[in-house]
Formats: sequence, C-alpha cells, structure tokens
Amino acid sequence: MVGLTGFDWAVVGIYFIILIGVVWWSSREQNSTKDYFLAGRNVGWFAIGASLFASNIGSEHIVGLAGSGASTGMAMAHWELHAWIMVMLGWVFVPFYYRSGVYTMPEFLERRFNATARAILSAISLLAYVLTKVSVTIYAGALVFQVLLPDTFGTPENAFWVGAFSTVILTGVYTIFGGMRAVLYTDAIQAFILLGGAIFITFFGLSQLGGFSELKTVIGAEEAKFALWRPLSDPEFPWLGVMIASPIVGIWYWCTDQYIVQRTLAARDMATARRGALFGGFMKVWPVLIFLVPGMIGYALHQKGIIAIPTDANGEILGDQVFPAMVANLLPSGLRGLVVGGLLAALMSSLSSLFNSCASLFTIDFYEKLKPDLSEKEYVRVGRMATAVVVILGMMWIPVMKMVASGGLYQYLQSVQGYLAPPITAVFLLGLFWQRINSYGAVWGLACGFVIGLAKLTIQTFFGADKISDPAWLAYIGDYSFLYVSGWLFLISLIIISGVSLLTPPPRAEQIDGLTYASIRADGGKLHEDVTWFDITLTIVVLGLVVGMYLFFSFWI
Repeated sequence: MVGLTGFDWAVVGIYFIILIGVVWWSSREQNSTKDYFLAGRNVGWFAIGASLFASNIGSEHIVGLAGSGASTGMAMAHWELHAWIMVMLGWVFVPFYYRSGVYTMPEFLERRFNATARAILSAISLLAYVLTKVSVTIYAGALVFQVLLPDTFGTPENAFWVGAFSTVILTGVYTIFGGMRAVLYTDAIQAFILLGGAIFITFFGLSQLGGFSELKTVIGAEEAKFALWRPLSDPEFPWLGVMIASPIVGIWYWCTDQYIVQRTLAARDMATARRGALFGGFMKVWPVLIFLVPGMIGYALHQKGIIAIPTDANGEILGDQVFPAMVANLLPSGLRGLVVGGLLAALMSSLSSLFNSCASLFTIDFYEKLKPDLSEKEYVRVGRMATAVVVILGMMWIPVMKMVASGGLYQYLQSVQGYLAPPITAVFLLGLFWQRINSYGAVWGLACGFVIGLAKLTIQTFFGADKISDPAWLAYIGDYSFLYVSGWLFLISLIIISGVSLLTPPPRAEQIDGLTYASIRADGGKLHEDVTWFDITLTIVVLGLVVGMYLFFSFWI
C-alpha cells in the first residue's frame, strides 16, 4: 500500500489547526450547564443537521459500512435508509422534548414517569456508551492507523496503539474544554469533509472499474450475495427479521438516545430543532451511495485484479480492509491526506459526542441529584471530570474490543443495539401515545427488557455452533438471530408495560400534562408552531428519496 506523503500530512495538519481554532472560539464564556451541555440553546438548524449526520457517521461506520458493502452487499442499506425515522424525530419527538425543557432523555422519563425510570435508563446508557460505542469507535479509528500507516511508527501494532491513544486524548481535550458548542460546530465542518472524501473514493473507484454499468455486471454475477432483500432462509439478514428489527433500533437510536437527541435540544427554538432534524434526515439518505456502494466497488476492483485486498484463510476478503485499501491505492497525494483527515474527523466527531453525552448523563442525572445546591461552574467542572473518566475507561477497554473484533465488530455492534433498543423504544412510544401508561409499567418494562436482552447477549458471547455447543439449547439460543430477538423483546416489553400499567393506578394528571399527545390536545396546545413551506418541502423530499432508494436498489441487479 502507498503511505502518506508530506503533502498528505500537510493536509491533515491544516485540518487540525482549523479544528483547534474552532474549539478555542466555541469554548469562550461557558459558565453554566446550559452553555456547556446544550451550547446555550442557541444553535441553528444547519449546524444541528450536520452534527446529527457527522455524529452518526464515525470511523467505525465508514470502515464497517464499506466492509459490509463488500461482504454482504446492500443488506445493511436498511439501517442506512432511516432518514424517515429522523422525520419522526423532527415532527413527533422533538416537540415533546423541547416543550419540557429537559437536558437528557432520562430526565424526560422522570417527568413522564418517575426517578427510578430515569436512573435505570441513565445507568444503562452510561454502561453501553463506555463498553460499546466509545471503545468500538476507538478500535475502528486505530484500525485505520494500522492499515494506512503500518510502518510509520515501526510496526502495524505500534501504529494501532499510537492512533488509539493520540486520537482519544486529543478528542477528550477538545470536548472537555469546548463542551456541546465545540461538538456541534466541529461536527458541521467534519460532515462535509466526510462527504467530500467518500465522493472522491467513489469517483476514482468507478473510474478505475469502468463505470457504474461495469459495477452492476461484476456484482450481478453474485446477485444473491449483494441483493437488498434476502430470503427467509438467509442466516444473517432474512427480510422479515430486517423489517422487524431495523425500525425498532432506528427509533431508539434517532428518537430516544441521548447521543443523538442532545443535538436537537441545543436549538434556539422548537422550529429550529425540527428543521435541524429534517436536514439531518436529508443528509442521512446519502451514506448508501457514498459509504456502502464504495465497498461494493472495492470488491469489484479486487475481483478484476485492479487492487489487492487482504483475504482470510478461506479466500474471502477482509471487509474492514476494503476502505483503507481503496484510499491507499486509488487516491493521489493530497486527496489521500484529505480522506485520512476525514476518517480522523469522523472518529473524533463520534467520540466527542459520546464524551459530552456521558458527561451530561452523569452530571445532570446523578451528581446534581446528590448535590443539588452547587454552583453552575461546579457542575460544569464535574462534567469535564466525568468526560476525562470516560476517556480513561474507553482506552482501558481497547484490548477487550480487539478480541471482540476478531469475531466481527460490526455484527457485534448491531446485535448489541438489537438487545438494548426494544424496551427503550417501547416505553417511549407507549409513554407518548397512551396516557394510561404509568411509572410501574415503565420501570418493570425497562428492567425486564434489559435483563432478557443482556442474558441473550451473554449467551451469544459464549455459546453457539462455532463456540461452546453443549448444552444444545444454549447453543441454539446463542445462534438465534438478533433480528428476531429484537422483535420478541419489543413485544414482551409492550406486554409488560401495558399489563403492569393496567393492573396498577393510573398516572397523576401532572405526570401527563403536556407530555402526551392526548393531554396537549385536551389543553388546546400546538406542537407544530412556525411551520413553513421549507419544512414541508424538505419532509417530502426526504421521504421521496428514501422511497426512491428502496425502489432503485430493489431491482438494480
């Protein structure tokens, strides 16, 4: 592979200089939790939408999605066409969140239910962030260093650890001192770096291959492997399981997860928050073309012998190596540095968002409860300390992530989300649309759902056909598709939440006032003030693009 030239390093250096300048500018006059965690609630819709997009597309997403394109074709496109769920975020969920004036999603649950529901969600969110999102993102970024800079630091292993430690430390520093405003504005810059880099990869890849028609010819020879819709017999992505699990995970991630929703809460008003979510949805449509399709281009280039991608013992290409290999072999000097900068930007964007969200959850949902009489500056200081702790824990967990990655990093991430999302999605949906749901049902539904999901995850880690196969029933559970498990977990959570709520007293009037659709209608309240033709047009465009993508890729080969 071609290493980075001096010009490439210069491009990366210029990016970091710009980043440092943005952090310095955004860190001024942050003396309150509102400033630090929500950027003073004075951010425009463009920055919010770009931040939503950039925070979703991390290095693990870019590298992993391209790898999925090369290994499984369009199967993962269902998760990348969740722009319609971001429309739900803007029109359905944001009005409730912004109206209540909350900082965190657990805080919203406390207002709708009770403090126990809030504590459960906060604790699970913190654990999930540290053990999965933070560590996996660090691992993916370090893998980029290992592949693109194998000899720069002596050995590929050294490159891995240098990449992991240096990037995490730098990201932690600018998040600690910049707060949410730094996260939002650096995200806005990084979003377009990512788009530009991926577009260049796609352009040069297709040029080397001979055009889109040649891609269809090569891919069409293995239609079953690259199809958007898989048969029910498919062991990884049966179409029914995909249609069940994908929306459940999508609603959790885009509409209820602190990591994402915190960006919309930083808007200057409800209309801006809604518009930011819609613009983020517009940007979310394109990863199918600029991240997933390039993986298939890389596969086709490998099949034609134009570039060489490392393979495993069975001769199958290593998915995680596809995107770095295309960067190294296809791009000229300078552009190669731009894309490496984009990958670093993606890594730092995801990590900074995670660090800030963890700080928000710990400070507001736990520390402020224990010490409610401290000054705003003290809470900001504690938030920065919490971010530092998250940085340290994330680095300590890297060796574990290296072991997990040997069994399929991206697949592991999807399954973990499939086990954590269903009870959260169920409690938020029922809580908003059914006034009869009370705190007893919410707590029992969340607790039971998490216990069942974590039990499945634990069994899956140790038992299966290619792991411990005795006893057979545990191996069967271990191999049972996470897609179907997500559906069963969602159904079980719905039943528990509804059943317990109906068997216990209804919630008090103040617990539902302004926090359910029915209560707002009863008070004559409006959820969608200041709606413009731009909002309506953007909504139609986003939904139309999603439908168009589905139609095109359903019949493209």
